[in-house]
Amino acid sequence: MPITETQRAYLTNVVGEHAALYSESDLRLYEYDGGVDKSQPELVLFPSSTAQVSQVLAYCGKHRIPVVGRGAGTGLSGGAVPRAGGVVLSMVRMNRILETNLADEYLKVQPGVVNLDLSLTLQPHGFFYAPDPSSQRACTVGGNVAENAGGPHTLVYGVTTNHVLGVEFVTADGEVHVSGGPEGELPGLDVRGLLIGSEGTLGIVTAVWVKIMRIPEAVETMLAIYDDPEHAGLTVSAIIAEGVLPIALEMMDGVMLRMVEEATHAGYPLDASAILLIELAGAREEISLQLPRVREICLANGARAVKAAQDDAERALLWKGRKNAFGAIGRVSPTYYVQDGVVPRSKLPKLLQYIQTVADKHALTISNIFHAGDGNLHPIILFNNRKPGDLEKAKLAGDEILAMCVAEGGTITGEHGVGMEKNELFGELYPAALQDQLAAIKVALDPAGILNPGKLLPAARSMAGFQEVSHAH
Repeated sequence: MPITETQRAYLTNVVGEHAALYSESDLRLYEYDGGVDKSQPELVLFPSSTAQVSQVLAYCGKHRIPVVGRGAGTGLSGGAVPRAGGVVLSMVRMNRILETNLADEYLKVQPGVVNLDLSLTLQPHGFFYAPDPSSQRACTVGGNVAENAGGPHTLVYGVTTNHVLGVEFVTADGEVHVSGGPEGELPGLDVRGLLIGSEGTLGIVTAVWVKIMRIPEAVETMLAIYDDPEHAGLTVSAIIAEGVLPIALEMMDGVMLRMVEEATHAGYPLDASAILLIELAGAREEISLQLPRVREICLANGARAVKAAQDDAERALLWKGRKNAFGAIGRVSPTYYVQDGVVPRSKLPKLLQYIQTVADKHALTISNIFHAGDGNLHPIILFNNRKPGDLEKAKLAGDEILAMCVAEGGTITGEHGVGMEKNELFGELYPAALQDQLAAIKVALDPAGILNPGKLLPAARSMAGFQEVSHAH
């Protein structure tokens, strides 16, 4: 049953008429995220406090109304799509930095704070926030926590979970809890770690304590240019085998770099088959020794040229191309499907060959951009959404690529999450006994199944709760 007028009036009153949307045209704006799946909510609420979130969840839990937390909607696996209808709880108005503590090196922030704003706030003080997804100009800290987001610099700095000291969160019964805090992990179960990456299925995060870091003394960015993508893949393993650990080691194939260069004019060579974007950071003396060694390794593994950014402006331009890559694709194809598999670094050349095989098999164009240093692939499948069967073909190609990642000792997501597009692959990745345990945790924290139903677990487990909720509220 749909949300009743009485229920809508109550929930709207909690946040205020100015902070609720329910017209057809407004609701359509919240039926999708950065992925390809869609499902329309019945009501969108914009809470401005933890108390409002608590009141909304307590009511929805009592009346079995599905609730999906949402940040900026930049996710790429359908995590913020309201699969069972119900309420979308948009956290964008909870966007304040609540505490800045440089002495103890942490911030306390609300979930709607934009990722990049953390580093912009900290930069004058000589600090930064390390997790930097490509969508960092738009994505929110709360969304990053939900998906355990990463970014180009995760090779050394790690992903979101490595930088979150604690969380305040609200469970499906409206109760407010805190796990961790400025001091980091406390004795006992790591509930903080359990919540990070749970994609809003266990609770709604309302505050986050994040660890901040000092800006390194020296940073050098290099562009290595290749006529063969396989040589670029071999270079990645060679650099790390040499004992050099860049803070970023990014790769683009020829299809991708041409789209990016035509849109951003970052300085990428249009005739190359692949490039590596390599960044070193640390003590000035250490970087001065590493820079020529990395250049030698690139050239020895087939790079036709290696260029170092001459100043901060050139470095920023090189990264502008990488950070704006997904936007650049829109100039060529308005619809595309992004995947997020992970393999051991040594398997990158094999996966690149396999991706091309899949592209040829389905008559699709697939471009590649990925965090090569940690084996996190982002094959981008271009398709025409107006052409019957094209989306299904793109999804099939994506499933085949992810299945190969698993077969080669990898996994189905490095940072985009499982959401609603990888449920069945999640079932192939983990044994039934572990899936039962995960389902039991979900039931313990959300017995009515209202929090982001139909996500993470395979349909046989997740859809039963989804169907029950969607017919009950």
